[in-house]
Amino acid sequence: MEVWIVLLIAALLFFILLARTAVVVPQQSAYVIERLGRFSGTLEPGFHVLTPFFDVIRYRHTLKEQAFEIPEQVCITRDNVQVAVDGILYLKVLNAERASYGIADYRYAIAQLAQTAMRSEIGKIVLDKTFEERTFINNQLVTELDKASEAWGIKVLRYEIKNITPPRDVLAAMEKQMRAEREKRAAILTSEGVRDSNINTAEGEKQKTIKESEARKQQQINEAEGQAAAILSVASATAEGIRRVAESIESPGGFQAVQLRVAEQYITQFGNLAKQSTTLIIPSTLSDVSGVLASAMNVIKSAGPHT
Repeated sequence: MEVWIVLLIAALLFFILLARTAVVVPQQSAYVIERLGRFSGTLEPGFHVLTPFFDVIRYRHTLKEQAFEIPEQVCITRDNVQVAVDGILYLKVLNAERASYGIADYRYAIAQLAQTAMRSEIGKIVLDKTFEERTFINNQLVTELDKASEAWGIKVLRYEIKNITPPRDVLAAMEKQMRAEREKRAAILTSEGVRDSNINTAEGEKQKTIKESEARKQQQINEAEGQAAAILSVASATAEGIRRVAESIESPGGFQAVQLRVAEQYITQFGNLAKQSTTLIIPSTLSDVSGVLASAMNVIKSAGPHT
């Protein structure tokens, strides 16, 4: 019975000892082992068995990317304006041994360095540039922090400024400035719109005047061409009528027909003259119609020969 008790106690001690010496390291983790107070090695992910009473896990590090906030602090810009700045820092443990023995608390140390570097960078630029140069400030901080943390086995990956908060009076002044700038841009855009409208109106009037003058010019050309064509047509018709009259006179009996026509016109026009006026002057040769006809015929004969 005593033997079973001894065996049971021995087995219990064995399992307790095994539980204290058997270690399973998770993925993306690193455990720093000390043997009798001195650095012995770094355990990688997997199952490990430590030497009882000699080996002990002194530090546990995660190899994942870590992010922690940098507390808000007051910085003074180059133009002596106080601004409150905070941010987020991203880092990663590359060497577990140096992260364990190179510094007591690398997170605290890097946070202090980040605040110091931030005050330095903000002091180099004026207030207006702090909002525009966020990317530049972030890159400068990463460069400076990475130089210092390399000795600790830490890699600083990124730094992001969360907020830049000026005092209330400065914010009010900036708001007034932005409002004035917006009003200025609105006034400029309005004036440019009026100017473009006036230019377009003047250009339209110019084009209208040019088109109207071209239309009048074309109208005058068309009217002149029409009048010229009409004159040519009348002249051609008159010439054709005269030619045909001449041909008729030259034909047999034409001269006698002209004499008869002249006599008829003479008597008709003289009768009309007597109707239109109460006073009538009678020529002395009124009874000599043959003389009038002879005179008219002499004019016709003088125009050309007749048959």
